[in-house]
Amino acid sequence: MTFPQVKDIEITKGATISYLINEFDKSGAFMAKHLARACQLFVEMIKDEECFVFLSFTANLVATGIRGVIAKMIKEGFVDAIVTTGGAIDHDLARAFGGKYYIGEFDMDDKSLRENDIHRLGNILIPLENYGLLIEKIVRNYLLEILKEKRNLSPSTLIKEFGKFIKDENSIIYQAYNNNVPIYCPGIVDSAFGTHLFFISQREKFSLDLFSDMKELLDIVYTYKKTGALIIGGGISKHHVLWWNQFKEGLDYCIYVTTAVEYDGSLSGAHPKEAISWHKLKIDAKDVIVYGDASIILPLMVFYAMENA
Repeated sequence: MTFPQVKDIEITKGATISYLINEFDKSGAFMAKHLARACQLFVEMIKDEECFVFLSFTANLVATGIRGVIAKMIKEGFVDAIVTTGGAIDHDLARAFGGKYYIGEFDMDDKSLRENDIHRLGNILIPLENYGLLIEKIVRNYLLEILKEKRNLSPSTLIKEFGKFIKDENSIIYQAYNNNVPIYCPGIVDSAFGTHLFFISQREKFSLDLFSDMKELLDIVYTYKKTGALIIGGGISKHHVLWWNQFKEGLDYCIYVTTAVEYDGSLSGAHPKEAISWHKLKIDAKDVIVYGDASIILPLMVFYAMENA
C-alpha cells in the first residue's frame, strides 16, 4: 500500500487562505485535513452546474458575527436554498431591525443576568428588549401589512415577505430575498417569531401552509440532476435536508460541520456514512465531516470559496 507523505506546514508571510488550506491538506493533521477536504468539496459543489446546493444551519450562529458570513454566501451565489430553524429567523430579524447583541463570557452569573433582563446564548448577551419584545413589535408592525395581500402563506413565502422590509446588507433574510434564495423553516413556530404569529392569529385569521414548502423541496430534489448540502450543526435543519433527498436516492455531495458525537445515536452526531443506509446519501456521494466550531470553520470555507469558485 502507498500513502501520501506527511509534509510540514510552511508558514509564509502574506499568504492567502487558499495557501493555508492547501498546507492543511498536505499536513495530514487530523481535522485540518478534513477542513481542507471540506473546502475543496464545497468549491466543487458550487462549480457543478448540475447541482442544487442546500445550506442548513442552526440559530446560534445567527446571534454572532457569523451571520454576516452566511449573508455573504447568499450574495456570492454559493447556495440555492436554505433550511434553518425558527430561532435563526428570530436573531436575524432582531438584528436587522436594530437589536443590539453584546459579547460576554461563558462563565457569567446567570442569576445576575436574569435580574437585569439579559439573556445569555453561550458568550453572547441579548437584552430582553432587543429580542422577544423587539420581535413582537416587528411582527405586529409588518404582518398586518403582509396579510392585506395574502391570508394563506407558506413559511418560506412569509419569510420572503419580511425580507421586503429589511435594509440590512448583513441580514440573511434580506440577502435571500434580494437574491431569490428560498428559506425553508420547518420549525417556524418554535421561536419568538412563531409565538407572535400565533398571538396575532387569535384575532387576524390566516394560515401557514406547511405542505406547500414540502412540495417545493420535493420538486427541487426531482428537478435537479444532482443535489449537495453544506450542513452546519444538527437538529431539524439537518434532518429536513436529508429527509427530502432520500426520495431520489440521496445527496450527491455532503459536508457536515459539527461538534456532536456519534455514540449516542443522535441524528446531530450521525456521520454521512449512516445516511447512506437511509438512502439520504448516494452510495458514491462525495462527503466529509469536520469536527469543530463552525464559527471558525465556516469563515475559512467561505474565504477559500471566494478565492477558488
